[in-house]
Amino acid sequence: MAEAASRLRSLAEQLLGVPLPVRLRTWDGSEAGPPDAPTLVVRNRRALRRMLFKPGELGLARAWVAGDLDIEGDLYTALDAMAGLVWERGEDSRTLAQALRDPEVRAAGRELLKLVGPPIPPAPPREEVRRRRHLHTRRSDKQAISHHYDVGNDFYEIVLGPSMVYSCAYWEDGGSLESAQRDKLELVCAKLGLKEGQRLLDVGCGWGSMAIHAAREHGVSVVGVTLSQEQAVYARKRVADEGLADRVEIRVQDYRDVVDGPYDAISSIGMAEHVGAERYLEYASNLYALLKPGGRLLNHQIARRPQRDETAYETDRFIDAYVFPDGELAPIGTTVTQLERAGFEVRDVESIREHYARTLRQWVARLEADWDRAVRLTSPGRARVWRLYMAACALAFERNRIGVNQVLAVRTPESGTSGLPLRTRTWNS
Repeated sequence: MAEAASRLRSLAEQLLGVPLPVRLRTWDGSEAGPPDAPTLVVRNRRALRRMLFKPGELGLARAWVAGDLDIEGDLYTALDAMAGLVWERGEDSRTLAQALRDPEVRAAGRELLKLVGPPIPPAPPREEVRRRRHLHTRRSDKQAISHHYDVGNDFYEIVLGPSMVYSCAYWEDGGSLESAQRDKLELVCAKLGLKEGQRLLDVGCGWGSMAIHAAREHGVSVVGVTLSQEQAVYARKRVADEGLADRVEIRVQDYRDVVDGPYDAISSIGMAEHVGAERYLEYASNLYALLKPGGRLLNHQIARRPQRDETAYETDRFIDAYVFPDGELAPIGTTVTQLERAGFEVRDVESIREHYARTLRQWVARLEADWDRAVRLTSPGRARVWRLYMAACALAFERNRIGVNQVLAVRTPESGTSGLPLRTRTWNS
């Protein structure tokens, strides 16, 4: 009988219709494929059963999270090589149903079944969230946020570092992660034009970094809202330690329940991805209503590329099941349109896509450097989720599969006076 690696490689290439771009090592110790390529380690037959019962990204993700699959060699190189098979097959790619009409493919499938062993579907890893319809009710949003952010503050300290900022940094050559995150917070403050005595609402305030920076550096009063109890406890302690309790209030509150406007400015940094397409106009309208005339919104949000048929858009199955339940990305054009429909005048859009790729690589490096402690604080599966998610996202930003934009919008009064300078980009100097 042929060694498992050679058999599996041959069957995979027949089923996929393209050469496998990585080397394989299987449970019997055999190897096949280019000797200089990263190695995909298939530790057991269960990995194949996972991919058989959930073909595509979700099956691969389950095998990875469970430890049935691993990668030896550079993780980024391996993911980049496999992207064409998993994430970049395109809207015109052959579906599994179409492929199975080919007699040779069906024959390969039968051979794969022999290699798989008992055809019993393995249970999903415990880290997986049961898929559901994207309701975006207050309750479902709170549950989704809790799944992602209540992993443990100690774990996030490993990944994010002392800044505790969980969004794209703003880099200069030679700068550190901490200085880049400080520069990002200052960039947001500059775009909002914050002045002493103003009121700022920070929607999705995380661990309080933006609220603290704005209060300390610009003398504003800040209300920060989050749905994560763990984040709120951590942020309140940081606020107290900074001596800013008289100027910063951290609430566990849904943004839809904030009623104490008007505010001079609103920052929403990495939060709008959780809102959902069906709720986005409601989100924009609520923020518009909370601003005073002339008030500014800075909306910092990840964007996806538009599709020819937008009705065919589906959320990333791995991220939906393991990372951001109910998260949805929209093209930047859709975001701008919805903000305008809510009444905003959009005054500036800045893409900082490359900055997020660099940020994510820093987070991955921090996680890998303290791997054993990260596993102890969470679980082996959870740590593997985060390593794969962040590395894959870094490549997605680098390859322009997704982007991130800062949109500055104003509740411009009827007089038409926006309050912005004629040359707005002076904040980048």
